[in-house]
Amino acid sequence: MAVLFSLTSTGRIPSFLKGSLLRLGPGLFEVGDEPFYHLFDGQALMHKFDFKNGQVTYFNKYVKTDAYVRAITEKRVVITEFGTFAYPDPCKNIFSRFFTYFKGVEVTDNCLVNVYPIGEDYYAVTETNYITKVNTDTLDTLKKVDLCNYVNINGVTAHPHIERDGTVFNIGNCMGKGASLAYNVVRIPPTQKDKSDPIEKSKVVVQFPSAERFKPSYVHSFGMSENYFVFVETPVKINLLKFLSAWSIRGSNYMDCFESNEVLGTLFHIARKDIGGGQGEYIDHKFRAAPINLFHHINTYEDNGFIVADVCTWKGFEFVYNYLWLANLRSNWEEVKKAAMMAPQPEVRRYVIPLDIHREEQGKNLICLPYTTATAVMRTDGTIWLEPEVLFSGPRQAFEFPQINYEKHGGKNYSYAYALGLNHFIPDRIIKLNVKTKETWVWQEPDSYPSEPLFVQTPDGVDEDDGVLLTVVVSPGAQKSGYMLILNAKDMSEIARAEVDCPIPVTFHGMYKK
Repeated sequence: MAVLFSLTSTGRIPSFLKGSLLRLGPGLFEVGDEPFYHLFDGQALMHKFDFKNGQVTYFNKYVKTDAYVRAITEKRVVITEFGTFAYPDPCKNIFSRFFTYFKGVEVTDNCLVNVYPIGEDYYAVTETNYITKVNTDTLDTLKKVDLCNYVNINGVTAHPHIERDGTVFNIGNCMGKGASLAYNVVRIPPTQKDKSDPIEKSKVVVQFPSAERFKPSYVHSFGMSENYFVFVETPVKINLLKFLSAWSIRGSNYMDCFESNEVLGTLFHIARKDIGGGQGEYIDHKFRAAPINLFHHINTYEDNGFIVADVCTWKGFEFVYNYLWLANLRSNWEEVKKAAMMAPQPEVRRYVIPLDIHREEQGKNLICLPYTTATAVMRTDGTIWLEPEVLFSGPRQAFEFPQINYEKHGGKNYSYAYALGLNHFIPDRIIKLNVKTKETWVWQEPDSYPSEPLFVQTPDGVDEDDGVLLTVVVSPGAQKSGYMLILNAKDMSEIARAEVDCPIPVTFHGMYKK
């Protein structure tokens, strides 16, 4: 049973905050005598901060997924997670255990990454084909949904794009033509007049090809402007054959099946959102760039025949998740820094993609927007090589988990982005970035570790940054409580905080529900 906490506030909670901040992250890192090993393995815990009459209340509940319920019931890890393999029940005899390995892959439904609306309902999600319907008033778990029952998809990201009418777009890998891998963009319509489930009317609107037949890239998010989708295919690959064979025969986890293609580099794909009848169209131009890891798109917009894509990157082809094992993150500070020094360097980049391309323009920079140094040059083989403009960079300082004024500027030209600042992978600040001038503002406090900052616009706001940022700050090991922090999005000054008199684990993503 969840316990409701009334929080002690300092400062003044803005009166226009009358909704709920919903957050998801890992909450249970061991079951019985068995630990989980990776940051993305802990069982999903949902958090809720309610704002009403200038007061804040807090409570949380575990999402009752199959992974969680079976683990608690059997007091062991039952379903393999991102970095933790689930061994067969030791109480079974050798023949039962043998057949367990050959039943196929049991995909986790541990929805610890994000929560978002579909129609009038809300779903806690991870990156597999399973999403979990939740009651955002009580945080009760309602229903497990398998998206494979509705569309050709192996899994979808936890970062959909949601239009103003409630239409949801998402992307995931799938089986394409000729038994090869591809990537499908899925459209889920808004609330239906007949109150039917919008998920039942999901459809694939466009398909991107895969550079390698049996090795899809890891996809964490994608870009969407008013008229185009942007999909970045990185050199971090999932070896599908290894995934199927190694898992069944010797037992592996998801992390064992990732590998990096050191030669491929990065491919940018674009497609039109709608050429009629709600169907998109792939544009077969080959845009290439140097190898990067990419987890979060900041924003994507169109400007005078170009697509501008701002993204949080990590330079190189080595998979950044290799550095997020719990043993690494729990090391002393010097060891954490030493490991981070070997990891790819983070950088916020702006790539610009030309839409009007002619083969006779080989060797020429095709970008003529006056405000960016990003380039796109056609090579003799017809591919277009993209060089980015760097918007933010600092030694081992990442600008991650980005947010913008999405309601007003998602898919449109914009000025401001907000993010969690990672210092050698440790979240220790909130950063505001002016993407036009590269000016930054920072909130930071000793022994305070914030989460992704969510932007909420003031009801009468005129400027893009008229609003507040909501972030959950934890203080593990320090002699102070965690707290909900409210910052002025204009200047990053503190408006108020509400202290939570119980431990709060780290959270990944979430939303503000009005």
